[in-house]
Amino acid sequence: MNLADYKNIWVFIETECGKPKNVGFELINAAKPLAQEKGCELIAVVIGKDIEGVAKDAICYGADSAIIVDGPEYEYYTTDAFAKALVALVEKYKPETLMIGATNNGRDLGPRVSCRLKTGLTADCTAIAIDEETGNVAWTRPTFGGNLMATIMCPENRPQMGTVRPAVFKKGAYDEAKTGEIVKEEITVAADEIRTTLIERVKEVAESINLEEAEIIVSGGRGVGSQENFQLLQDLADVLGATVGCSRAVVDAGWMPHAHQVGQSGKTVAPKLYFAIGISGAIQHVAGISGADTIVAINKDPDAPIFDVADYGIVGNLNEVVPALTEAFKAQKA
Repeated sequence: MNLADYKNIWVFIETECGKPKNVGFELINAAKPLAQEKGCELIAVVIGKDIEGVAKDAICYGADSAIIVDGPEYEYYTTDAFAKALVALVEKYKPETLMIGATNNGRDLGPRVSCRLKTGLTADCTAIAIDEETGNVAWTRPTFGGNLMATIMCPENRPQMGTVRPAVFKKGAYDEAKTGEIVKEEITVAADEIRTTLIERVKEVAESINLEEAEIIVSGGRGVGSQENFQLLQDLADVLGATVGCSRAVVDAGWMPHAHQVGQSGKTVAPKLYFAIGISGAIQHVAGISGADTIVAINKDPDAPIFDVADYGIVGNLNEVVPALTEAFKAQKA
């Protein structure tokens, strides 16, 4: 493998029924300074059905150009179709780096593509940078249950691949005037090459709890005290139009499903407003909310570490504070 043949940074923009997932645009913003540092192009790759508009949006969010594969077989994600298309594109254009959002589909697609290309992949990254000494991409991800952070590089194979968690980075500004070339590639996948068939789509709890894209999150920790007490948080969330989240301790106790979990072993979030109620502030949880614009902590322990990262703190009994907040927001909206 001649590494010099591989150039440019690619970002895979995941879509479903022609609609993009935010993580692709977040990765464009994260990849822009890397492309500038490398002196290369930043290219968005979109596979789906009726997705030319998504490619234009990717350029407006900062990509220099886009490559699209459009066809009816790509309306819904299948491992066989998407892996074949993405591998074909990589083999033709030879990108140096390929970034994929660490969604359920991205976590399936990334390893399949990397194995076919015989290259490495760093999964579930929370930070990316260029290593000054080698020029390789330095992918950082939590390990050992979030207790350590590992930085991994792929020096001998290309493309360098990684899946990156949603909401770790924010989307950049949308420049409607920005233009770029959109290259259309024709890659067809016969029906008999796709070994799975979509029979029915069922909206499950994990799909309805969209923590990564929530603007307001009301989260509870072990300090909430019981599963029943989470109704207080739900009442506050209902008034604010927020999503309810929780810490790992709550999931381990069986009070909330894993789909609600925020932190390094759950979802990484970046809301405009984050309520941390009865949450002590373990480093794994704090790492998962570092992208929040404003953090409000409510805890009866004045020495709880969560107050070190909170913008606003309330020391008090959550059974009194949370209902009072709920009533105050209700009165404000009335």
